[in-house]
Amino acid sequence: MTTPLETLIQAGTKVWLDSIDPGLVDSNFKLGVSGATSNPVIVSDLIKSGQFDSWIEELTSQGKEAHEIAWTITDRLVQKAQDVFLPVWERTEGNDGYVSFELDPLLEDPDRNLPHEERVAQYIELGKKWGIGHKNRMIKVPATPAGIDALEELCAAGITLNVTLCFTMRQYHAAREAVWRGAQRRQSTDAFKSVYSIFVSRVDVYTEKHLPDLSDAAQGQLGIVNAKNIWKDNADFWADKNLKLQQELIFASTGTKLPSDPPWKYVAAFAGDGIETNPPKTNQQVQESGKSFEREIDQMPSQAVLDELDKNVDYVHLEKTLMEEGIAKFADPQKALLELIESKKAAV
Repeated sequence: MTTPLETLIQAGTKVWLDSIDPGLVDSNFKLGVSGATSNPVIVSDLIKSGQFDSWIEELTSQGKEAHEIAWTITDRLVQKAQDVFLPVWERTEGNDGYVSFELDPLLEDPDRNLPHEERVAQYIELGKKWGIGHKNRMIKVPATPAGIDALEELCAAGITLNVTLCFTMRQYHAAREAVWRGAQRRQSTDAFKSVYSIFVSRVDVYTEKHLPDLSDAAQGQLGIVNAKNIWKDNADFWADKNLKLQQELIFASTGTKLPSDPPWKYVAAFAGDGIETNPPKTNQQVQESGKSFEREIDQMPSQAVLDELDKNVDYVHLEKTLMEEGIAKFADPQKALLELIESKKAAV
């Protein structure tokens, strides 16, 4: 019997796991999941679980500082996941089977307020440090001004990139153009692969809060409409570039935030193309749904809903608001992670 996740994959969607928990990676791989992604929140939760305390003791005994321990553990966990998905990467000749490694969110921490050029330089330095020499590792760089300004150099150096924290068409265009400039500086584009993570559910949380007067038909639709518009733009741009590998959208933040929404709302909406990075709970709920998924990626709401969204959405305000929230969602857990490691070091 074909499972719900298998129908989603058969419809044309690549399903990745929004976690690098070794147990979840193994179990989801068996369900057909073909990649994974990490971020500071995920790593922090894994270290909080206590299952990697022996690593902290080992690294503390070597004289490592808290920040060195955090990144060593991140590197090990991402590498373990890479080992699981490497056969997919080999079978698809580099088109799938990746695990994403997110660079230090504290580069964007408002409390540190690093100069722009220093942020750019550190993104490039860290991207090369954690990215070079890994077959199926993607380096996640946020679509901030400094992150975008680092993309060309990183891509030119052969790094496979996942541009994250992307909410608007403007951000996507800026990122894509920088990545493509870098790709054209390579001796060959045969190994060139890039993805762009468009966040979905947070956009609908934004409209609930900032556009409460949207009609019932339009409320909860902007995340889908916005991501599908960017998906179409992405497909059109790369169509004539004659590249060996796909340059794809990742539909990120696909776990529903509103209790009234079915847990597979976004999973169904983007079925048919691109990559969905689903939280473990979402994949489990999809499997338990008994649903069969078919291509919906190129289906839009009614013209009346599209017109209402066009009329009411201020994308400049949306981007500013969600980027500030997004940076805090990653910077704060990273600070908490370092404090947690300090406390564990003290107990060794």
